[in-house]
Amino acid sequence: MRRTAPFWNLGAGLVAAAFALRTLLLMDATALWSDELYSVGKSFQPSLGALLDMLRQDTHPPLYYVLLWIWGQLIGQNPVSLRLLSWLAYLAGGAVMVAQAVALGDGRQRVLPLALLLAFCSPYPVRFAIEGKSYALLVLLVALAWCWRRSERPVLYGLTACLAGLTHFYGLFLMLSAAAWDGTRRRWRLAGAAVLGAIPALGWIVYSADYLLSSRSGSWIGSPDFALLEESLARALGLWPLPKLFVLVVLIWGLQRWGGMQPLPWRQRRLLDRSALLPSAIMVLAVVMVSFVKPLAFSRYFVVLLPSVLPLMSVMLTASPLHRSGQRVALGVLILLLISWWGPGFAELDPAAAGVREQDQFRAISQRTNGESDRYSPRARLFNLSDQMELAMGRISAPAFPWGDRDELRERLLRSPLPDELWLASSGPWLKLNRKLRPLLDQAEAAGYVCDDRSEGLSHGRLLRCRSGPRAPRP
Repeated sequence: MRRTAPFWNLGAGLVAAAFALRTLLLMDATALWSDELYSVGKSFQPSLGALLDMLRQDTHPPLYYVLLWIWGQLIGQNPVSLRLLSWLAYLAGGAVMVAQAVALGDGRQRVLPLALLLAFCSPYPVRFAIEGKSYALLVLLVALAWCWRRSERPVLYGLTACLAGLTHFYGLFLMLSAAAWDGTRRRWRLAGAAVLGAIPALGWIVYSADYLLSSRSGSWIGSPDFALLEESLARALGLWPLPKLFVLVVLIWGLQRWGGMQPLPWRQRRLLDRSALLPSAIMVLAVVMVSFVKPLAFSRYFVVLLPSVLPLMSVMLTASPLHRSGQRVALGVLILLLISWWGPGFAELDPAAAGVREQDQFRAISQRTNGESDRYSPRARLFNLSDQMELAMGRISAPAFPWGDRDELRERLLRSPLPDELWLASSGPWLKLNRKLRPLLDQAEAAGYVCDDRSEGLSHGRLLRCRSGPRAPRP
């Protein structure tokens, strides 16, 4: 086994590098979707004071957006710089999780290849590797926190706990859960470090309480149900999560029976404790229970579990060497799993695989309406942000006028002379976008405009050109 270890390490490293490189090459392949455009609207502000004032009315704490503002000042404010920050965090977070796995495995070399593949190739980290949101940074900070906790370095642990809590409130929930767990174990220095680290994020909650405690905060999150579990598993395992989970369970059972694998060390409480799986499980249980009253559980937020789960699984699945036949079976299943991750696993990042990211096509409409003046949408703010990013990339010319919303369309139609031509547009899920676009279409037709559909090739967007003239049936 020792003689073949360099071969497995090199092979796993090359596969992990291929996944990382592919995500990098797909950096600008898909348009920014609504949440990423909101990141643009928050962070690409002219001043830091304006940013902090805006974040008081936001669902998330400020650290990621402040870092993104600084990052934009240094290297530019455009879609590539937005996503590049997440990609660098994805690389660093993966490296920290691999180091954590090797440390939990007491330096066993056979842990390294599986840790590399899980940290850099599995769907959860890949999905958020080039998204202009805080998730990749959150994974990095939580991974660092668990490393410092394992090595019992309270000062560094408290600092990273503070940063994780200021990046996302799930980071705060994790650190408070760890503090409670360590307190029950009488590890007062670690518990105290986590509590002290949580104070700035708790202070931000007080500062933003008017919004965070209102019904508007997290209004898109539903109550926990089976769909939440299924979607979370899909983010972790990729396409067909339940069949994959069944196959993996059967594989582990078969390897234990015939392949030489020893029973998984679930009863090794020290391993579960050092990996921070137990505090993470407490956090998940608490969040789900609270969500029946105030919904908090959202599948993408559970990316925060990666720093505890991936290193632990790497150690547990390589705890004992396999027989030669067991190695062949495990390798075959792993190759099939990687193929499913390389293909459908990139579907949301690669336009050749799926075509649309999160059911938004703002970029295409910004480009199609380049040079037009009278443009209106129920999502005007997002289209203006899209125009800002497309202009920064040199793909459109500077708009003469910004996009307007429903109220601005009404005001324009009350002024004379009326424009010869209007453009109406929206993007998102088909039924939703049509419902929200309908009031603007009604206004235009009531003013005597005839609208024809210019949405060819748009699967999640609608674009209407409205010209003044005789009334005609609605398209």
